[in-house]
Formats: sequence, structure tokens, C-alpha cells
Amino acid sequence: MTGLSGGGAELPLAGVRVVDLCRGGAELASRVLGDLGADVVRVEPAGTLDAPGRAPGTDVRHETHNFNKRALALDLAAAGGRKRLLGLLARSDIVIEGLTESLPDSLGLDAGEFRRRFPALVVVSVTEFGRSGPYRDWAGTDAVHAALAGFLSRSGLPGRPPLLPPAALPTESSALVAAWSALLAHHNRLVTGVGDDVEVSVFETTVQVIDPGYGMAGSATSGIPTSDGPRGRPAAGHLYPVFRCADGYVRLCILKPRQWRAVFEWMGRPARFADPELADMSRRFAVADVLHPEIGRLLANRKRDEVAAELQRLGIPAAAVLDLTGVLRADHFAARRTFTGVATPEGEMLVPDCLLGIDGHRAGLRTPAPRAGESAAEPAAEPAGEPPDSGAPGDRPAAVAGPDAAGTTEPPAPPAPQAPPASRRPLDGLRVLDLGVIVVGGESGRLLADMGAEVIKIESAAFPDGSRQSLTVEPISPVFAWGNRNKASLGLDLRHPRGRALFLALARQSDVVLSNFKPGTMEKLGLGVAELHRVNPRLVVADSSAFGADGPWGGWLGYGPLVRAATGISLLWRDDTSDDPDGFAGDPGGFADASTIYPDHVAARVAAIGVLALLVRRRSTGRGGTVSVAQAEVILGQNPDLYAAASLGRAEGSQRHAPRGVYPCGGDDEWVVVDVRDSADWHRLAAVIGGPSLAADPRFATTQDRLARSEEIDELIAAWTRLRPPRVAASELQAAGVPAGMMLRLTELLDDEHLRARGAFRTARHPLIPRPMPSENTPAHFRNIPDVELRPAPMLGEHTRRIARELLGLDEGEIERLVDEGVLQETTPSTH
Repeated sequence: MTGLSGGGAELPLAGVRVVDLCRGGAELASRVLGDLGADVVRVEPAGTLDAPGRAPGTDVRHETHNFNKRALALDLAAAGGRKRLLGLLARSDIVIEGLTESLPDSLGLDAGEFRRRFPALVVVSVTEFGRSGPYRDWAGTDAVHAALAGFLSRSGLPGRPPLLPPAALPTESSALVAAWSALLAHHNRLVTGVGDDVEVSVFETTVQVIDPGYGMAGSATSGIPTSDGPRGRPAAGHLYPVFRCADGYVRLCILKPRQWRAVFEWMGRPARFADPELADMSRRFAVADVLHPEIGRLLANRKRDEVAAELQRLGIPAAAVLDLTGVLRADHFAARRTFTGVATPEGEMLVPDCLLGIDGHRAGLRTPAPRAGESAAEPAAEPAGEPPDSGAPGDRPAAVAGPDAAGTTEPPAPPAPQAPPASRRPLDGLRVLDLGVIVVGGESGRLLADMGAEVIKIESAAFPDGSRQSLTVEPISPVFAWGNRNKASLGLDLRHPRGRALFLALARQSDVVLSNFKPGTMEKLGLGVAELHRVNPRLVVADSSAFGADGPWGGWLGYGPLVRAATGISLLWRDDTSDDPDGFAGDPGGFADASTIYPDHVAARVAAIGVLALLVRRRSTGRGGTVSVAQAEVILGQNPDLYAAASLGRAEGSQRHAPRGVYPCGGDDEWVVVDVRDSADWHRLAAVIGGPSLAADPRFATTQDRLARSEEIDELIAAWTRLRPPRVAASELQAAGVPAGMMLRLTELLDDEHLRARGAFRTARHPLIPRPMPSENTPAHFRNIPDVELRPAPMLGEHTRRIARELLGLDEGEIERLVDEGVLQETTPSTH
């Protein structure tokens, strides 16, 4: 993947105008759309653009979250500022507002009047907990959402207090879901002419995306749902073990039989591990206490990077565990031009350039964040770079007049809707060929299927999806069923010439092809991008991999845990306070991220964003394109300020406010998170736990004072929380306006009053799974997009005959011959 060339006209969202009204948490959503070519106008409060402290380099978050945007300073408290915003909205397609009052309220309009003025506008509101439900007025932070969403309960070492995850994973993940949701509503609007009101809740997004208890999980879980895990922090170090080397750590992922065989050969074929049964992953896990120390002895005196490269050459998935500085210096990211230098008064700041590639180029930084005093001129009446009109209904918005320079013209009446939006899913009528496997692959196809696409999962008995392997007694596991609902399955041997020909015949009549194999696999099958576009130039072809298709790590085998290790997340996500960190299930260093599924679900959404952006472009141009996603660069691009700050020599994960932590509550292993954002939060907290005297105590007057006395403050808070159950403690603090959240376990989410009120889960049934399956609903709350369907996931080849007959035009005799030859494959009753 190379740097972007050809200018913005090559980007898929050229001609789409986005208004950014985000404050303090959702700016990444509009930045991603800007990366993809949208004209993003960030509306700033009057006076902020030329205020002290907004110079480049002084606000890393502002710099990294506002690439590819223009800024417009408006005083929305004044009638003139509101009128100018009304004029801007009349010439825009999407508005993203984040963590503020609703847009109609800020304009002094009721919801009905707003929609009468702007029926074609897509408005995406990102809030902490949504605008309805028992927690709607709660104060949220990343730490609070980690507690409430369940994944804090699984983060940390067994028998130890839970460990707050690093970075701003909930906030930044919700921003990506907001971008995905915005494109879904926009694509729907291109067909129907009708906009949408979309509500994204950070809490609900965190439940869905970071470490879902009722969703896809890695193949190391062997089909066991995450929600079936132990009540406390799981002993998960054996799943993706970390080993100490002479100069750091290396992580291995030994999952498949062939990977174990490679490890066995590399170890010198030791007799004590020669049992053929050890090819089974669960058997190896059972002897990890013996096997892993032996591997550790072989690695103890080796160089970390040399070990990772050697093991990868042998077909053993491995990666060095890097810190943030090591990530910035890594040869692989340098070769891929992953980081771009931005000049600041503190020196050059390195920023992750993008989240994904489009048509072989980076969809990344073209213009830096608006500088002090750079208030852009108001956009012209037509969105910049409007794609050419294809003549198809709904392919582009009708031109509308804008306000004059003073912003005094009333917005004109919008065009009448072209089709009723009722009960329509945005991707109705599209066909997807899904070659994806395990979490990222399964989720990418599932997201498109949920939104109406006909998704055909292509698989074979010789190379089944790794997520089909299961220790459960059912012929299909809930884990696989969650990630592959609403799909059909075609059993097809792509290595056979006839199988390849049949796949190409399907590709001629499809819209999207998805894969996440090791780089180069599709080309070896004769199904590379060039061949696919030869048979169908309109195809959108999306691939994802751990580290990308080129660079020193380009051909490496990869899984999410290796990606976390290589991007610095694993090293930030460890408990270094343990008295015996080396005793953690044979996993040195106290690494505590082994049980999480991040970034797989996030990467799947990034791939879906890229696919949908290209489908938007295709409506105007008629041509397809390619999407490339590297999971490592998803982590980097999702947390750009983390790496930018490290490049300036700032402390990794430095804490700017105190107190912030996990505090014990009444009960067995019960905890509450308290996360003070500023001095006002501290005074509210102090008044609750200690009364006016503590709130007025001069020892804790400033942030610096509280950071210096953090241990003393933690003892005061813990003395108060120990006397209360976690929900009571959180509720009392939230009633006073203090960000706090009780630590919920995954099994408690189903009965959480807020999630129930918001319809976050629906119950699915599968004919081959005896228990009901709580399942996530839509990614956001839409006005014009219905709840997802819950059609059961297929058995391998369950729909082979129907697809061969209806889409490939084969008669029954030919189908029977191809089944006998193994080219077509199907599930028979005896395999159920």
C-alpha cells in the first residue's frame, strides 16, 4: 500500500459533505469520512480557532483527530451563527454531533420542524449512554464504559483486582461505529431520498465491539462463548503465551495442528512432546505448565526480533512485544509508510497516517488539522468534488442554493423523497461472496448481511473456517452462529479448476468479495484482484490481514493477540504490581490482554466502512475498487494520539487527572470505577464521600495536588465504596455528577436495566443449538432502518444445491457429478 496519489477525486466519498459538530470524543468519526474523501467542515465555537493553546503540537488529540477537515467558527448562541449553520446544513449530506445537546435543540427547533427543513439530512448523534434509558444522564468516560460493558471483569490477572485497559478504546470504537452508521444511513438515503436520525451510544458500542460476551470469539476459545467463562479474571495466559527473551518479550499463537507440528520440529522433536494427540489444541493447553517453560528456556537467551522473524519463517505465528517507541521505530511500519511527520513547535510529531487503503493507496493525511486562526470560507452551494451524475435515481442530492456571505438566506425546500424508506435495509439487493474466516472475516460479512446484503459464505471441508472448530457438543457453536447469522453457505473447492471457474461465474453477478487469508493466498488461487476485476469491473474487493500485504511482516501469519503485541497495546495492558508476575500461568511480565478479542471486531467495521464507501462511489462512477485493512494499522489509526504523544517524548499513558481507578465494593470480587475528569468532578466526589470538609481540603485543591496524593485519595474512596454494593456506589456518585460505573460481568449485561430499555439484545434461535442466543441488535438506533434479521448461521455447504441451481444455472445431473467429485460440497444429515 503506497501513499495516496491522484488527489481527492480518486477517493470514494468525494462529493459528500459532512458537518462535524463533535466535542470531546467523536471527532474520529468525521475524520475517517474525511480520509475517504468527504468534504468535512468542522464547526468550532467562535473564538476557539485563534485562542491560546490551539497552536499545532500543543493539543495532540486535536491534531490527530482533525486531519482532512476545514474549520468554520460560528457563534451558535447568536441568531446569525445559527442561521449560517442552517444554511450549511442545507448544502450537506451528513452531520455528526458528539457528546453535546441535540442538534435541533442547539438551533432552537423542535424535532419535527428540523425534519421538515432537512428531510434528506443524515444526523448521527454520539452520546455516552443514548438519549433514553435509565443511564441517559450519567457521566461516561472510557474507564466507566469498560466497567459497565463487562470487559473490565475479564481484564487482569486471576485473583488480582481488575485492570483498566489502556488507551481510549470505548470512545474511539464508538466513533468508528458512528462512521459506519452514517454511511449506512447515507447509502439508504441515496436510494430513498430520505435522511435519518441515528443515535450511537458509547456504552452499547463498547458492549458490541471491544470484548463481546455474545458474539464472535477467537479460535483459541474452541467455540466456547466468552460469556461462559469464569466469574473472575480468567487464567488465559496459555492461550497466546508471552515468553521472555534476552532483550524483551515475544508472543506465540500456536492454534492449528500444522503450527504445532512446526513448533515440535523447531524444538528438536523432544520425546516428551511427541504424542500425536498434542496436535489438538485443547490437549496442548492441558500441558501448558510443562510445555511453555520448555519453550521459554529455548528463547531466554535469544534476541526478540530475531526469534519472531525465525518462527514466522517456519510457519509459527509470533510477534515481538513492542513498546510505543519500538512501534515508531519498527522497520515494517517504516517500509509501509505507516507514520507521517507533522511539524510542531516541539519538533516533528509522527502520526499514524490512516486506518485503511483504497485502490492500493493510503486513504490518509492530505491536510493537517486546522491551525490557529484558520477559519475557512463557507462552502459553496455545491459540495466540493461532486461525483458525476449517473442518472440513477438517488445517486446524488439535488443542488440547493446556499446563504449569501452574511448567511441571511433561508434554506430552500429540499427535493421530495424518491421512495418510501419504511422497512428497507441499506444493502438490500447487493450480493457478497464471503471468503472470510474467524473473527475479522466472519464479522465483516455478518455486518453486511445484517444490513440486507445477500451474503454467500464460500468454504470447503478441507479448509473450514477456524471458528467452526468447537469443544461444544452441538454441530455448530454459538460463537460461529453469532458471527455468521443471515448468511448462506456454498461448499466449493477453490483449488479445483472447475471450482475456481464456478467462483468467477458467481463473481460476475456479485457486488462484493471479502477475504482475510494470509497475503498472497487469493493470487495463488487465481482469484487476485486483477482477475476478479477482469470478469467484473464493478466488484468491490476487500481484504484484511494482520500486518498488511507488504513490508517485512507482510507475509506473516497473524492473529489479534500478535497485533496487540506488535503495536504496543499488550505492553501497556499488563499488571506490573503483582508480587509474582512471572507466576501468571507461566506467562512472564503480567500480561493481561490474552482474554480480549480486540481489535478483531473493530477491524471488521473498518473493512465494512471501506466497502460501503466504494459502493457509494460506484453508484456514480460504475466502477468497483479495492479495500485493504491491516489490523495493526487499525489499532494505530484508532489511537493516533497515543503514538503521536510518544513521538514527542511524552509519558506513555500519562494520567492527567486524579483520582482514577477501580475500587473494592461490598461482596465477593465486586468493584466500581471512579474516574474524575477535572476539579469540578473532584469537588462533587469529595462532597459525597467526605462532606464539605474534604471538598474544601487545600491538600487536594489542584490536579497536581491530587496526583501527588493519589494513594491517600484512593484509600479515602475505597473506605467509602467498601460499605456499598457496586451498583449503589455507582448510582450515588452518578447522582452527584461523578463519572462512575459498577463492574458488570458479561452474564449481567442481559439483565442490565439500561440495555434492556434500549433493546441492545434480541434473542436468536438456531435449530442445532439447544439454548437461546442473546444477540446484538443494530449498530445504532436508526429512525429508518429496521432491527436486524436473525436468520440462523448455516452448516458448511447447507445451500450448495440451491446456489448451484439458481445462481450458477446447473442442472441436477451436473450438480450431482460435481458433488461426487468434491468440487461442490454439502452438509448431509449424517454430519449434523
